[in-house]
This record gives sequence, C-alpha cells and structure tokens, in this order.
Amino acid sequence: MTTSDVIDFGNGQPSLSLLPVQALRTAADHFLAQADAAWLQYGADPGETPFRETLAEFLTRHYAAPVGASPVDAVQLMTTTGNSQALDLICTRFTRPGDTILVEEPTYFLALEVFRDHGLHVVGVPIDDEGMRPDALQEALTAHRPVLLYTIPSFQNPTGITLSAARRTAVLAACAAHDVLVVADEVYQLLDFGVAPPPSLATLDGNARVLSLGSFSKICAPGLRLGWIHGAPTLLEQCTRAGLVQSGGGLNPFTSGVMRSLITLGLLESGLASLKRVYADRAGALCDALRDAIPDAEFTAPQGGYFVWVRIPGVSAAALLEVARRAGVTFHAGRRFVTRDVYGDTLRLSFAHYDVAALVLGVERLARALATVRAQRG
Repeated sequence: MTTSDVIDFGNGQPSLSLLPVQALRTAADHFLAQADAAWLQYGADPGETPFRETLAEFLTRHYAAPVGASPVDAVQLMTTTGNSQALDLICTRFTRPGDTILVEEPTYFLALEVFRDHGLHVVGVPIDDEGMRPDALQEALTAHRPVLLYTIPSFQNPTGITLSAARRTAVLAACAAHDVLVVADEVYQLLDFGVAPPPSLATLDGNARVLSLGSFSKICAPGLRLGWIHGAPTLLEQCTRAGLVQSGGGLNPFTSGVMRSLITLGLLESGLASLKRVYADRAGALCDALRDAIPDAEFTAPQGGYFVWVRIPGVSAAALLEVARRAGVTFHAGRRFVTRDVYGDTLRLSFAHYDVAALVLGVERLARALATVRAQRG
C-alpha cells in the first residue's frame, strides 16, 4: 500500500479542493492593480494600517462580542505569519527558560513542542465538557505560580470542546488575580457549524492581559502564512519591540495587501460560509460512520472546528495505530496531546482533509483494525 492510499485522520489541513485559488487570483489582481509600491517595503512593525483596519471590521462583524463591547480596533491588532509564529514570538517576549506555564489537558501537541523549544515547564489543567475546570485552574495557579496560560477556547484541538461563556469570564478573572498572561489560540473561532461560540477572549476585556491569536490558515488557506494577534496596544508593543520585527519590519505585508482585497471584495466572507457548510457535512458523516462501524466509541459530535475526539474503552490507541497503519488508515493517539501518562484509549480524528466517501472508508478501515486488535487480545 502506497502512502497516497492511506487515509490519514491526523491531517489537520483542508483538502486541495477547498483552497480558494480563483478567489485569491481575483484578489491579487485587484491588489496589484492599485500599483501601490508601499506594500512591497518592509512595512510597519504592527502590520500595514489599511489591512489591520479592514481586518478589524471583518472581526467585529464575525465575533460574537457581548452587548456593549467595543468593536475590534486596528490598534488592537498585530499582523503575524500565522499562529505558530505568533505563539513563538509571545514565548520569546513574555517568558524565560524555566518558567512555568499552564495548558489544557489535552492540548495542541505542536504547541507543546514550541513550549519545549523555549525551555518552559508545562503543567496540564484538566477539562470537562465545558472546557477548563475552574477549580483545577485555581489550584494550578496557586501551586505553580505560572507566567502564562495557553488555551484553545473554541472547538478545541484536539477535543472539539468549547469553553463556556461563564468559564471564559472565570478564567480571565482567575488569571488576572494572579497576574498571568492569557494566550488564547482562536484559530477555530470563526469555524462554527451554525451556532457561534462565546466571544473571543480579547473582546471580553480590552484592557485585560489577554492575547487572542487568529489565522487565515483554517478559514482561507494555510500557505498564506498570515494571521494576527488581538490584544491591548501595551501588550502588542512588547511584541513589536522583538528583534525579529525590528530587523525585518512588518510581517508579510504583501500577502496582507492581497488579503485586504479578498476581504474588501467579499470573497473571504463567501468562502468562509462555504467552508463551514462543507466541514459541517464532513463532521456529520464522520460521526455517523463511527456510530455505525464502532458502536462502543465514545465521542461528542463537534459543533465547529476540525476534529472529533474519540475514546474506545479498553483499547490502547498506540496499539491500534500500529495495526491501523497496515490497514491503510492513521490518526494521532491521545497521548500526543498531554503532558503526562493519560488518555491512552483516545484518538483524534480530523474531518477537514477528506471528502465524505474517504471519511467513511477510513472509519471502515479503522473498525477492521480495531477488530484485529481485539482478536489478538483474545
């Protein structure tokens, strides 16, 4: 079996058919027709003002901001080359090797790699079906004296869980009381399947020590390498003073110009609506296939995002993965997403990369592999 024959449920990126080649060509033509050479310079440290103004208007329209909240303002935004770069920059500016930080348990496994690169001590905080548990967070804040909390509040990677509105307020209050910076990875915030999640954390209190990270990777195309940090100007200033920015200038100004045109022309709006419909259909198909083929699988159907978090009681996900590879299907085992030895019977499945037929076939292969593992156990 060749690599191309394997269905990789670990693939957390859109399928090629979903990438908006024609829309980006139209936007690029629109942008270049303006013949503004300023976009080809190093650029302003926080990003080009026209782009940030356009992005601020877009986010204001799409964020489910609380009644009475101020709209997103351009001065609250900094351009990045995506969430991973933003997270690395924040670690550079706000932490030092040996510092303790808190994360949800489980959390995005590659964020853990970024934290290891910076020599940080990572402590996991348990979650339930409403997100991070306030009692566990309070205990960790008191016991470990962290400098930073990393959270994925909406349609979390890997679990798909969304932090409830009440807990968002509680998390911000607890961290403020301990002077802990909150870093909210909100790359899935706009990818709901009909019901918007609670507000972005940075919209709840414009003066709080909160940095919300957003990206066009999940709502447009990963190869753009373009995103943003949303937070108080005083916090953003610490980021723009980084040597990386001071030396290289604004991050990705040319692509920012193209994306400004994409938003202005309404193409991002229509593209996002289409993506949400496709992902909702794929998520539903994956969940239906799991119910049919693996009846004892435990999971919650996602209401947005990219992932289904599955528990198969009594089965080692690591052992299942070895057999599944030979059956033509792979996934990420749950232990990749944790800081300690837990979640051994869980796996993360992504529905973003494959069409419905491939998702159903992948689950059939997974079910066959599961049957083999169980037969081997006797």
